[in-house]
Amino acid sequence: MTSAFEAPPPIREDDLSNMMRTYKPRTPGVRHLKRPINDHLWKGRAHLPLTYPRKGHGIGGRNNSGRVMVRHRGGGHKRRIRVVDFSRMEAGKHTVERIEHDPGRSAHIALLNQDGTQEKSYIVAAEGMRAGDVVQSYRKGIPADLLKSMGGVMDPAMIAAKTAWRGNCLPLHMIPPGTLIYNIGLRPGAHGQLCRSAGTYGQLVGSSDAQRQVTDETQRKSKNIYVNVKLQSGEVRKIHKQACATIGVASNANYNRRQLGKAGRSRWLGIRPTVRGVAMNASDHPHGGGRGKSKGNVIPISIWGRTPAKSGYKTRKKSNVNRAVVVPRFRNQGRRKRDQSGGGTRR
Repeated sequence: MTSAFEAPPPIREDDLSNMMRTYKPRTPGVRHLKRPINDHLWKGRAHLPLTYPRKGHGIGGRNNSGRVMVRHRGGGHKRRIRVVDFSRMEAGKHTVERIEHDPGRSAHIALLNQDGTQEKSYIVAAEGMRAGDVVQSYRKGIPADLLKSMGGVMDPAMIAAKTAWRGNCLPLHMIPPGTLIYNIGLRPGAHGQLCRSAGTYGQLVGSSDAQRQVTDETQRKSKNIYVNVKLQSGEVRKIHKQACATIGVASNANYNRRQLGKAGRSRWLGIRPTVRGVAMNASDHPHGGGRGKSKGNVIPISIWGRTPAKSGYKTRKKSNVNRAVVVPRFRNQGRRKRDQSGGGTRR
């Protein structure tokens, strides 16, 4: 009988996901069009039992009373919402049937087929995941056949070598430090909430109490329930070690390099135009009115006139401290990125 824990998923060196597809400018709309090469995606329809129609006045950025809550939303192509499993509580082997495009998110999704019950589910696909790969979830514990293959010895290094594979969902305490993870949960038993967009990931950097001097042994055991996860913004957060995470990087990493090429594609996506405040009337915006392009010698503020509209104005109360943040992210309005590219700071 062949063991279920023989080899991790293969590393595909002939992957074209790092390249962008351009088009010959036969029309003005395709002259600047750029798209990631995703020839491995499923060309047919979605699995209909795991979808429901997206309809109603809520698709235009409106609430239940019909008022606009989010501007610049409306129209767009007809869609169906995919029901994605962010919890991954079902144990056992799951075979990836296909990789699909989801119009409701930037990352791709994978249709899984459980080997025992043939039940299907959607998950956020990892970068490099393809049809035929086998993934598992270890949120309910270590399977008996895996323990038997290791001789019944609970060796953390051996368990990590046999479970920390791309696409597998594990508790954070089972993941070795330095591993790239996505779909990260925040509480025990909860679903994944962080790093679900295309190309996003976090990195497990160790226990949150490794840098703290705790003398009492009972206090050490009670305090050592968190691990540190470093996000792409540079922020380091402490998260409960029983929370879940998926090994790998969220798929479609080149999503941010795409170029739509024309305004009509934004309308197909349900994005309406954004009008500048200085181009409005005085009754519609604090920057409106006047002769010429003048905002009236006032600081840039929002359309409601309550908060400044630039320079990273903080709306969080100082008394409401986010205690989960160990190291805050770097905030300087993009000057760090300009310094790294050699452009220098603008005075």
